[in-house]
Amino acid sequence: MTLDDLLEPGSTLRKVADGATWSEGPCWVPDAGVVRWSDIPGDRILQYDPASGETTVHREGVEFTNGRTLRPDGAVVQCSHGLRRVEVEVAEGQGPAVTPVVERWAEGRFNSPNDVVVASDGAVWFTDPPYGIVNPEEGHPGEMEYGGCHVFRVDPHSGEAQPMVTEMGDPNGLAFSPDESVLYVSDTLAARKPGEGSPHHVRAYPVIRDGEAARTGRAVRCGEGWTLFEIAEGVPDGIRVDVGGRIWSSAGDGVHLYSPSGEHLGHLPVPEVVSNLCFGGPDGLDLYITATTGLYHQRVTVRDAAWRG
Repeated sequence: MTLDDLLEPGSTLRKVADGATWSEGPCWVPDAGVVRWSDIPGDRILQYDPASGETTVHREGVEFTNGRTLRPDGAVVQCSHGLRRVEVEVAEGQGPAVTPVVERWAEGRFNSPNDVVVASDGAVWFTDPPYGIVNPEEGHPGEMEYGGCHVFRVDPHSGEAQPMVTEMGDPNGLAFSPDESVLYVSDTLAARKPGEGSPHHVRAYPVIRDGEAARTGRAVRCGEGWTLFEIAEGVPDGIRVDVGGRIWSSAGDGVHLYSPSGEHLGHLPVPEVVSNLCFGGPDGLDLYITATTGLYHQRVTVRDAAWRG
């Protein structure tokens, strides 16, 4: 099955929102019926309502939020470059209440949490490259306190963060296989340090929950990873996995689709550099793509593996 087979017949890619500086972190919010995403340099959160076709500012002065996802209860979990934390936003009568999920770990503050997923056990997984402390327009200048860029898991019981993947350059987008046995992570180091040897790839890591993990003192750990595929044009940033286990990856020239074994299944051209994507809409069959200045939409015939509609 190719990407063309997964596009709704007769549908076309169209830009539905404009006016951002660098769009990132899209998430369909069912309770509000909107797509919510970040304009990182603009320090604001935007949202698009497909029912009205209107784009509005959800919040401003948000400390440079980036990626976001949903908790099972519908609350929005998001990454804050400026506050160097993962936080949760819950709708309340007087407006949204934003509180931290995790702000540091044993070896210091995080760099600038970038993208996030919530596993079925309630654990929050997130990537921590340094963009918010090295790019003034995306956060605040700062130091890498633990000397690396890791993928972390926040235990749902203790609330403590532990590193799961420590070998990547700039871990960025992440997503689970449908059964959560594999974690996929993109590396965008080449965007920060271009040149020969900088990775343009997505890597896959087995998620181990058996006795071997317990012997390390952890409930969960990641095993040795492997490179699943490479992106030739630009870098793979945000990624999503559909119910068939296929990986939808952002790139400099659009969206690319790969099989669980890394076979290239097609390319959806987008006229701007793509940062991220999400599935949404009332039926889960709307693909929303954040690409530089705005938001694009494409109808598809498949849902996200973690769809909770």
